Amino acid sequence: MIGNQLSFEARGSVYQGAALILVSELFLVGSGMAIKQIGDQLPVEMIVFFRNLLGVALLLPWLFKNGLPAIRTNRIHLHFMRAGVGVVAMGCLFYTWGHLPLAQAALLKQTAPFFMPILAFFWLGERVGWLVKLSILIGFSGVYLILNPQEGAFNWVVMVALCGAFLGALAKVTVRNLRSTEPAQRIVFYFALFSALIALVPAVIGWQPLTWPLFGLLIVVAACSTLAQLLLSKAYGMAPAGQLGPFTYGSVAFAVFLGWLIWDEQLTTYMWAGICLVCGAGLVAMLGKATPAGVPKSQTES
Repeated sequence: MIGNQLSFEARGSVYQGAALILVSELFLVGSGMAIKQIGDQLPVEMIVFFRNLLGVALLLPWLFKNGLPAIRTNRIHLHFMRAGVGVVAMGCLFYTWGHLPLAQAALLKQTAPFFMPILAFFWLGERVGWLVKLSILIGFSGVYLILNPQEGAFNWVVMVALCGAFLGALAKVTVRNLRSTEPAQRIVFYFALFSALIALVPAVIGWQPLTWPLFGLLIVVAACSTLAQLLLSKAYGMAPAGQLGPFTYGSVAFAVFLGWLIWDEQLTTYMWAGICLVCGAGLVAMLGKATPAGVPKSQTES
């Protein structure tokens, strides 16, 4: 009886976590849609700066409620490293949101899992199984189709997106290291704070006048991105990452539909094939998820 109750509660946590992941990905696509609206009116540096500055502002009520002990840490160097890498990754992602079809930008963000096992292998000593190696090969075959070399025109924006995905993977591996001692809210707070400070100088150099409608859209970007981060962190605290990971591909479905509905974006046959390969490879990677050497799998999925 107790076992059945525990099993029911575990399933309930997975369902709740999956729902939070889907809402998080919807907010992320919402952020991309706002960036797409302002991408040709404001430089990326300003968008990155305001996204993080407003993100700090959104987290101030949490800080006032919990006080300075909530942000006390002995790992400030890793927080700063995560912000330094993450702010460049964010710049790449924001640039691609503004210059690629919504679905293509959302999909290329999902190539980060193909870089993570490689980074985790060299940094954290995690083993890489044959399924993960296969998924990396399949995934980058899909990226090749998205590049669409058959048309004879190389799309450099796709390379920017891949660079952002690589740096995003490095940031996530850093977060995995931080999560051993740091709560999600502290990680998100320091990321927003340090990223705003890092992005300040480039934003000032490329500064352009702001109108109230543009400022309103910047608030939408900050709110959607911050909520997406918090929901994602909460979701992964409710169920193993291996069970929830497939739901992150909901962003691709949302982006395909909304890109078609609002901007009448059409995908080529090669892009559809690439989407199928990348999504399929991501699911394969989760089946063969890498585990730290000498650590039971059950300890790495919490």
